[in-house]
Amino acid sequence: MDIVLQIEDIIEQKGSDFELSKLFKAYINEYKTSLPGLFKKNQGKDFLVKHTKQLDSIIALMYKTVLRRVFGNYLPMRSSIPIAIVALGSYGREQLCVHSDIDLLIVYEKIDGFNSKLIIEKLFYLALDSGLKLGHRVHEVKDLFDSSNEDITIRTSLMEARYITGSNFTWHATERVLNNIRLHNQKEFIFAKVEEAQIRRKKYPNSMQPNIKESVGGLRDTNLIFWVAQTIYGITNLKDLTDIVFSEDEYKEYRVSLELLFRVRSALHLITNKQEDKLLLEHIPEVSNMLGFKDQKKMVAKVLKAQWRISNFTQVFVKKMVRPFLVDMKNISKFKKSRIQRGIYLIDERLHASYNLQALDINKLLNILISLPDKFYHFDAGFLHQFTYTKVSHPLKEETYNLLKELLKKDNMYCFLKLFWDAGILQDLFLNFRKVMHMPQFDGYHTYPVDIHSIKCVEALENIQDPFIKKLHEELSSNEKLILKIVTLFHDTGKGRSQDHSEVGAKLFVPFAKRLNLSNDLVYRSVVLIKEHVTMSGVAFKENIHNEKTLYKFMSKVKDTKNLKLLYILTYADINGVAGNIYNSFNSKLLHDLYVSALEVSENLGRITDAAKRINIEKRVQKQSEFRDLPRLLKKKILTVESNLFFFKHTPIDIIKIAQKAKDTKKYDFTILNNGSLSIEIYRKVPINIGYLLSTLSHLDVVSMEIFTLFDEVKYFKIEFIQNVDGNELVELHDIVDNAFDMNLHVELKNVTIKRDEIRVDLEHSLTHAEISVNTRNQKGLLAFIMDRFEKLSINVITAKIHSTKHKVRDSFLIDKQHDICNNVDKIYELLSKYSD
Repeated sequence: MDIVLQIEDIIEQKGSDFELSKLFKAYINEYKTSLPGLFKKNQGKDFLVKHTKQLDSIIALMYKTVLRRVFGNYLPMRSSIPIAIVALGSYGREQLCVHSDIDLLIVYEKIDGFNSKLIIEKLFYLALDSGLKLGHRVHEVKDLFDSSNEDITIRTSLMEARYITGSNFTWHATERVLNNIRLHNQKEFIFAKVEEAQIRRKKYPNSMQPNIKESVGGLRDTNLIFWVAQTIYGITNLKDLTDIVFSEDEYKEYRVSLELLFRVRSALHLITNKQEDKLLLEHIPEVSNMLGFKDQKKMVAKVLKAQWRISNFTQVFVKKMVRPFLVDMKNISKFKKSRIQRGIYLIDERLHASYNLQALDINKLLNILISLPDKFYHFDAGFLHQFTYTKVSHPLKEETYNLLKELLKKDNMYCFLKLFWDAGILQDLFLNFRKVMHMPQFDGYHTYPVDIHSIKCVEALENIQDPFIKKLHEELSSNEKLILKIVTLFHDTGKGRSQDHSEVGAKLFVPFAKRLNLSNDLVYRSVVLIKEHVTMSGVAFKENIHNEKTLYKFMSKVKDTKNLKLLYILTYADINGVAGNIYNSFNSKLLHDLYVSALEVSENLGRITDAAKRINIEKRVQKQSEFRDLPRLLKKKILTVESNLFFFKHTPIDIIKIAQKAKDTKKYDFTILNNGSLSIEIYRKVPINIGYLLSTLSHLDVVSMEIFTLFDEVKYFKIEFIQNVDGNELVELHDIVDNAFDMNLHVELKNVTIKRDEIRVDLEHSLTHAEISVNTRNQKGLLAFIMDRFEKLSINVITAKIHSTKHKVRDSFLIDKQHDICNNVDKIYELLSKYSD
């Protein structure tokens, strides 16, 4: 049955107020369930208007029901009853979102023949009992003016008043008062609203999870420009100012952006079933789906771009409208003295531009910025207007590149970059930004989109707070400072592609660098910095920075100490550009310690070359299909094997096979090969009687020996001999190797002679390892003797290089600096150079 007939039926049967509210509640709930379907058909402003009109009809029907209830069959003409129901706020603007409060104003005039207060009271009770979420005010018409002057919030809400139902006479009387309110103290009201907006914009800055209503460029900014326009011009639709304040194209871009915000906010309310205005990460998938976006990041980027457009439009044209209220004859002479050129003024480090000035060429505008003393500047909306609507043609002229280069040399470039971003031309001047403008970074780390983060990094670079890093920056040459600033700005511009963003960013940098005529050396350094811009923080925060292998591997990527210094400063800027509290005393110390340690190892260029070679081999290993099939943990263990030599001496396939055998080793395992020459390969977790093994086999000439510590306490031991052995000796050999794991066995060592000057102990080989070299004549049992002496000294051999010819031996052993080795060098010389018993 039609709701009107049901209402009439309840009234005729003298039903209760509860029955009426129950009926309305069911009707409203049924309407609410239809909203998702309505949203699919009509998104944006159309959806909001339809929703508003439906609520208008519900409220009008409620008012009619109350009147029918009060007057019965003696219902007078509606216009005769001195009450008007008026919509306020977003409801008044026909922008009411699904779960927003329904702001109502009830205005009335005191007439002795009507009990207006009773009617109003019954209307409110019916609305509230029916489940409407009301925000309401009740005023006698004659009190409206005084009330609006008491509270700026009341005056603001009255500006958006829209008649719903009730007495036309009362509404016309209300309109006259509203117009008086609009004309009263306009300057004071406008300035108060602008100040209020400035506070709000600081409270809700740009964010990757923006508040659609309150954030910079949100719906509150659109409210501000409407309030200002309505106060000054008395318009009811901002579009009425087309060709008066702004052009049709300018308004169209603004309106398209506003439409997207309407759609997103409505989707948020429908998805969460509450008044949710923040586009949180967890809501993005559903919102994207409701709005028809396949790419979630693209949807967020469009929202951020829409907020930028609304912010820019609001800043530029609010200022343009309020100019008449800013005129102060006392400042005329001040402006004349501060004139830079026609229509451009500099007052107290703030640049102003007349709205009557035609849009200047971009090169003229850049020249103005270059001509300024090197300070931090603010920019008036008129000056922003110049940069917003200047023409930037492509390809950029050589003059433009030269001007940008000069700007980048300034110590205070951040304020200009922020100006370019606010004006929407950052990507036009720096083409590398085209792909990453407004691009969100949902990685759990970054706070800002790529473009804003990049600019924030430059701000951090120009305002270094860390004294040590500040001093490093001051020591840089002017060219080094220039490339560091460009790299800081461009370091993330490779994002948004399938390839590694560091690699892409480095490639994108080169064409720009060439247009700036940077030297090959500066370009090379810049490419290294962009490629490795996340390396230093990654190593400092995730790896053992006191491990030499880590340090050499790090420096092999950084290349040299100059790059190290530049990378340290870049890393500081990058972290500080994430958010204000990310760079702290803890990670500051880690980065400083890594810098100091890396500086020390950088003096050993040979080891750095080894580290670079190791990285290349690791890459080849990782490309093997056999490696890709391994468990993730085993992959990690392979790549963390300490010895570089292990990687140098084996093919990628051999490395994988050795690792697989090591993984399966319980106590020990060995393999004896006798193809052409004899070799013994041993995997062990338990001690081996190396002296016994080598002494027993001293009749065989050792051509090489490998000792590598792998992982999980497994050591890999391989001995290769010149000779091979026959079948019977091969069987005995298995027994000898097995017996070598009996630490109680002892074999008499052969007499060998090593002179003291044939031994070299290098304690400075590295922070954690020493190297012992023996360069003597080849003798039977020599290796067994050396290894036996190492056992006596509890020396742990990490890697051994065995090189022997018929007459000479050149062996070297990399050992751990353990068991007070550094204080027992004389004992090492003594035991090795002593004749064996």
